[in-house]
Amino acid sequence: MGRCDSLAAFTEEPGRITRPYGTPSLAAARDTVARWMRDAGMDVRVDAIGNLRGRIEGSDRPAPALLLGSHLDSVRDAGRYDGPLGILVAIEAVARLRARQQSLPFPIEVLAFADEEGLRFQTTYLGSCALAGAFDPAFLELTDGDDVTLREAMAGFGNPHALADAVLRPNEAFAYVEAHIEQGPYLESVDLPVGVVTGISGQSRILASFKGVAGHAGTVAMDLRRDPLPAAAEIVLSAENLARQTPGLLATVGTIDATPGASNVIAGQVRFSLDVRHPDDAVRNDAVRGLERQTREIAAARALGVEWRVAREHPAVHCDAPLTSRLAEAVSAAGLPVELLPSGAGHDAVVMSEAVPVAMLFVRCGEGVSHHPAESVTTNDVAVAIDVLDEFISALTDERRQ
Repeated sequence: MGRCDSLAAFTEEPGRITRPYGTPSLAAARDTVARWMRDAGMDVRVDAIGNLRGRIEGSDRPAPALLLGSHLDSVRDAGRYDGPLGILVAIEAVARLRARQQSLPFPIEVLAFADEEGLRFQTTYLGSCALAGAFDPAFLELTDGDDVTLREAMAGFGNPHALADAVLRPNEAFAYVEAHIEQGPYLESVDLPVGVVTGISGQSRILASFKGVAGHAGTVAMDLRRDPLPAAAEIVLSAENLARQTPGLLATVGTIDATPGASNVIAGQVRFSLDVRHPDDAVRNDAVRGLERQTREIAAARALGVEWRVAREHPAVHCDAPLTSRLAEAVSAAGLPVELLPSGAGHDAVVMSEAVPVAMLFVRCGEGVSHHPAESVTTNDVAVAIDVLDEFISALTDERRQ
């Protein structure tokens, strides 16, 4: 808990936690976590994308490794537990193994992913994409708000010329397990400290824009305007209405930017993001197609230019059944009821599932608040999560020795 507090001090915006990819604050946080990994007995390296990777060897050094971890970056004005808690729980579990001198039949690698939230370049899971072999070289040309490309940012934080070296090799790992705050209120509602995740909803992240004609707010008649802002308002409400009418569907416009951005000027262009999620990929895909169709119809009716780009798209992920069962058994061994629940939020486990089987452990968070400074967990619940992960690793160790 103290380490979570320490990491909260690393930020690009004093007074609130904002830690985007490739920034000095993320580099400083990474250096600090690297020191804690070394203190736990791990060998540490940074890969080409900038992920931090701490490793302890097992008795069979060439054996596939168990991967644990989460992400170190943040959203803007974040809480202190989303991401870092999973890394620190994993480090503590490894430290316990070392303290009792428990031998392992396989290596363990703790991962601190450099970018999951996509705050700076609007493309999520960059860190895990590099590891899972899902990194699109076109990502390198993405630009941030200052027109810095990802390639340029990576040059000072990793190595854009060595991305192939970051990819997991065949049989390098046998599983990825991630502890994470729930980011929802369910565990609190059933008064349980932890839950076992069954799967992760599919997600589409769209970057869209309407382009019209800027003009003077006091001189251009309403019937002569080509104003993109009311068009954006229409699609925002359409997305909300569709989600309210479709069970399980979530649709969010999280960013909207009107330029030139003056109170007495008709906007010339409006850019906005759209996040659509559902556990059933068919429902999600239908929703995205319907919203794109409405967006283009609105643009045509208002004589506006339109852009619709799917920045990221991930199908629903089912957590590995054997790993999930073993995680559930570890919860039982801690003397707790096993609560199985889905995840509406995306996690690095989404991309890692393309390379290895995955499992997730959720930790209760206060009132389900996340992506907000009020994000909170209790010390007791975090202790339970460490106990469960410790038991899980011990059970895997016994199984692999048989």
